[in-house]
Amino acid sequence: MTAFFNFIKFFLPFAIILFAIQLLVTQQFFADILFYYSTWSIYLFQVILTLAAHSFLLFVHKNFPEKAGFTFMGMGVIKMMACVVFLIPLIQSETLSRIPDIAAFFIPYFMFLFFETIFAVRLINKL
Repeated sequence: MTAFFNFIKFFLPFAIILFAIQLLVTQQFFADILFYYSTWSIYLFQVILTLAAHSFLLFVHKNFPEKAGFTFMGMGVIKMMACVVFLIPLIQSETLSRIPDIAAFFIPYFMFLFFETIFAVRLINKL
């Protein structure tokens, strides 16, 4: 449980700061663009997904430590599939330019993935 709280202690401030930066940038520099997804909905989805993936990784590491690396890779695939499902309405929409929406979604995705990878590697190397 302390590993989860240690992750939360660093992840939530990171997510809040990243959210504030993206919200500020989209409101100041891209105010004329109507995004399909709001910034808060993107971050809510990403944070829940990241916390669930890391919680499951901690569970597997505690019970089956030799399988933690495979779990991390598997959760990466599952997260990517969840992202595709989340983006299906955008992909099927009549929006002319999807690039700003895709960028607004995948910039935090990759930032959170990088953050989660650092903690996962530390956890796996404890073996």
